[in-house]
Amino acid sequence: MRPARALIDLSALRHNYRLAKSLSGCRALAVVKANAYGHGALACAAALDSEADGFAVSAIEEALQLREAGHRQPIVLLEGWFEASELELICRHQLWPVIHHHGQLQDLLQADLSQPLHVWLKLDSGMHRTGFSAADYPTVWRQLQASGKVTSLTRMTHFARADEPETGRTEQQLEAFEQATVGLEGPASLCNSAGVLAWPQAHGDWIRPGIMLYGASPFGFPQPQASQLQPVMQLDSRVIAVHQIAASEPIGYGSRFVTGRPSRIGLVAMGYADGYPRHARDGTPVLVDGQRTTLVGRVSMDMLTVDLTDLPGTGLGSHVRLWGKGLDAGEVASHADTISYQLFCNLNRVPRHYQD
Repeated sequence: MRPARALIDLSALRHNYRLAKSLSGCRALAVVKANAYGHGALACAAALDSEADGFAVSAIEEALQLREAGHRQPIVLLEGWFEASELELICRHQLWPVIHHHGQLQDLLQADLSQPLHVWLKLDSGMHRTGFSAADYPTVWRQLQASGKVTSLTRMTHFARADEPETGRTEQQLEAFEQATVGLEGPASLCNSAGVLAWPQAHGDWIRPGIMLYGASPFGFPQPQASQLQPVMQLDSRVIAVHQIAASEPIGYGSRFVTGRPSRIGLVAMGYADGYPRHARDGTPVLVDGQRTTLVGRVSMDMLTVDLTDLPGTGLGSHVRLWGKGLDAGEVASHADTISYQLFCNLNRVPRHYQD
């Protein structure tokens, strides 16, 4: 079989969840939306089942998968519902929806619910993506409290630049949150992964670790707490052919790379159909038999090429690591003008193997 595969280390996943808990001292939602950022939602949820205070997903279909697998913890629907008809399922499966716009508010107020809901009410504290304005938030809060449709209310917002601590933007959002929710009692949830790692004053009652669960740092610079994370996914393949190429010869589609010397070029079973970024630049780091080398030439659908010239012990069958232990996914992402989140979420076709 084709040697490309992703190895998912579930013990590293648990380590990262425990790190989030230890940094905050409060309850933590394990964010497993988007198939656990490409790592496999059901396997990751099962690995965390005995420890997770709850899970967070983007939509009801993801939540129902978890319920069908037997997970009984709170499951927060980060985007709430998209159709009022979903409220019946939300009640039946005891899901915790986020309400973030007036349409959802009216759906809830007009619904004939079988039981009241645990609602997370989102404030737009400055990201300007989802959430009620600061002017509307207290009124909406009181409407929900008086409706008889809600058994608890959690105050919620989301940081836009918590991974950029020098900008001052997170302090502004914190202040906006505090001002808009003054006098509104109940638990609070503000922190994504960057917030968990760098903003202890914002931890509140519930944190929402996402990318940090999977061992990738949300920061573009070394950060002490993030340095304790363990990578969960190792994306591996093998060298499937080796060619000796003369100097001044082009390699791959578009002849983007031209050899500057006589070169040994390894062909690797990994391409953009697997999720490796097509736009990764020449010089993107790769490990071959644990030794660092670089991508050369444009990534194609099923294959990419690496420079083996300075690695004389490598050859046909050599192990190739595209990211994971020994090669930070964030560094690979930076060479493709993207982020580790997208690398993980775009993973396709590659079989996932789990170790614990």
